[in-house]
Amino acid sequence: MAKRPVFTICEEAPYHKTVSAEFVFNPGFAGMQKQKNVTALHESYKRMSGENPLEISTKSLQPEGVALSAFNLMKYVPSLERSITVECAYQGSKVFEEGGPFRELYSKSSKEAKKDERLTTSGRVIAFNFEDEEYEAFPVSCFYDWLYIRALVENPEVSEKLLTYSSFTDIEFNPEKSINCQARAAAIFVSLSKANLIHQTEKFADFRGLFLKE
Repeated sequence: MAKRPVFTICEEAPYHKTVSAEFVFNPGFAGMQKQKNVTALHESYKRMSGENPLEISTKSLQPEGVALSAFNLMKYVPSLERSITVECAYQGSKVFEEGGPFRELYSKSSKEAKKDERLTTSGRVIAFNFEDEEYEAFPVSCFYDWLYIRALVENPEVSEKLLTYSSFTDIEFNPEKSINCQARAAAIFVSLSKANLIHQTEKFADFRGLFLKE
């Protein structure tokens, strides 16, 4: 058995809730095995809640879930005069204790950017630098969530489909090993949209402030 989080909407900070769902795990790295796990996770959550969640990853069985993966969702970069994937924008904006940002990752594929060895050999992430502007690394995941949500705002043809869901999963995300999660960012986007707060995502400082209020 395995447990994975399901992220649901919530119209107050932190603008998402996390539910743990247990399911029979299918071992293996093949895409088909991962899709079996998606199905098992969703069936488990549906028994708990009656809802059908949206899987957001390249392993999603739903076309909109694949399109919304950070490996596929595009973010416009003014200095490049073109759009790149959220994954490349995020990885190429990291500032480490011993280097970065590695902006050449903007021109790589999402997979290449994520697997660049410098991301694991340059020490701790201390900030982000995107379009020559510095962004704080706290709260953890805040910059990633902001970047993903701004990309959603830029792509209404796919983001509007999110608003028909209220729960989200990412089968690749294991909270014991990772911090950032596209499914959680999607839940925050829907929550902010329903709370009429999406305008406060335009500037990072305003977005960050939503999570720092006492």
